[in-house]
Amino acid sequence: MMKKRNITFYLFIIPVLMWLIFLIVLPHIDLFLSSFRFENDDGNTVFSFENYLSFFQDSIYWLTFLRTAFYSIAITVLAFVLTFPIAFFLTKVVSKKYSSFMTLLLLIPIWVGELVTIYGWMILLSDHGVINNFLIYLGLMDTPIKMLYTDFSMIIGLLYMSMLFMIVPVMSALDSLDDSLIEAASDLGASKWTIVTKIVIPHAMPGIASGGIMVFMLIIGDYVAPNILGGKSSLWFTEQIYNFFLTTIDWSQGAAFGFLLLLLSSAIIWIVLKITGQKLERVGS
Repeated sequence: MMKKRNITFYLFIIPVLMWLIFLIVLPHIDLFLSSFRFENDDGNTVFSFENYLSFFQDSIYWLTFLRTAFYSIAITVLAFVLTFPIAFFLTKVVSKKYSSFMTLLLLIPIWVGELVTIYGWMILLSDHGVINNFLIYLGLMDTPIKMLYTDFSMIIGLLYMSMLFMIVPVMSALDSLDDSLIEAASDLGASKWTIVTKIVIPHAMPGIASGGIMVFMLIIGDYVAPNILGGKSSLWFTEQIYNFFLTTIDWSQGAAFGFLLLLLSSAIIWIVLKITGQKLERVGS
């Protein structure tokens, strides 16, 4: 029996290991080594840190990263503020029968896909789109408001696509909260604000941190929404990486910037976990 279990285990684990090694580990190792390749004035490829140093030497690069990081953090916080009441309502207020149906509705954006969803927002936010035409029809304004190809439209698109990845882990954490704790606190005279800040949020903090990490990494590494909805005015760090790989065909520089994005975004997550007092093992579980 044990031998049969071992064979079954290897049958499942070998494809996973092959997928990890050949599609993730080896390509990343090759990109990492490529990031240190630099062509000098003589046309020879040498080992150098020049591709990394250029990030700090040219202000447009690190300023774009700071802008990307700032918006990513802001949208992550906004996603939590908007989804936390929804998660609490679905887990603690509405009955399980309706909660499952409402949760299923939240999955619709994933079914549609990011690109189709973004084009849907373009129809809504364009100068002659649904929102502007509706406001003009109501007589609230005479001329269309410029919403598309701005930071506002970019934030809306990123927020809409990332909210689901925040609400699911928060719901999972809140679902394990014993309702009697809330009832006891209420009976003892605790205000709603005290219950939320002292009981609900501390209990859900691992789920909040898990959702925050997923949302932040998805946003800071996104290319489609900032490029299409934000337009040329919305600089995003992934667009610079894209340009190095596919426009200037400078794979070494693109690889260096890609690893800088990974390192700097991981550092931001580590700092936030330290500030909030969360451990990565607990968040991952």
